[in-house]
Amino acid sequence: MSTVIAAMITAVVGILGTLFAPLLQQRMTARQRVEDALTEDRRRRFEERRAAYTAMNRASRQFHTLLKDALHRIRDDVYADEDRVRLEEARRDYRDRYAEAQMIVPERVLEASRELNAVLAGIDAMAKRIDRGLQYDGETAAGALLELKEAEPRLSAMRRIMREDLGIFD
Repeated sequence: MSTVIAAMITAVVGILGTLFAPLLQQRMTARQRVEDALTEDRRRRFEERRAAYTAMNRASRQFHTLLKDALHRIRDDVYADEDRVRLEEARRDYRDRYAEAQMIVPERVLEASRELNAVLAGIDAMAKRIDRGLQYDGETAAGALLELKEAEPRLSAMRRIMREDLGIFD
């Protein structure tokens, strides 16, 4: 009787295995699809942050460079309309990159950007006043250039925070 019972158990296990194999395979496939979707979502979010950081860094540095150039040209009394247009375009691009990044980058990156912006915006306002001949007492292009040096460590700090967030450590 034990041979008959063993044969029956083997048959039942075989039938159940045959019936449940597709269900098990379907469940494993569904689990793999969920894992793949999560991996793809993480990769997409990383790429979005990386692109936002690249754009913010580039726009910040471009605005800084053109602001420095404008101050040199104001100081040398050769500041022209085309210089004003280039600086305005850089200012708008800088503002737009920050606006785009606000929804996808961590607050510590935005805080670093705000610290940089405080310096750049202040110097930009000063440059406009000097250019228009409406400077405050003691405001000069040479003095603004010295104050603009405060932006350099903030540019570096922002870049370092962005790189750390992307997992790049020196």
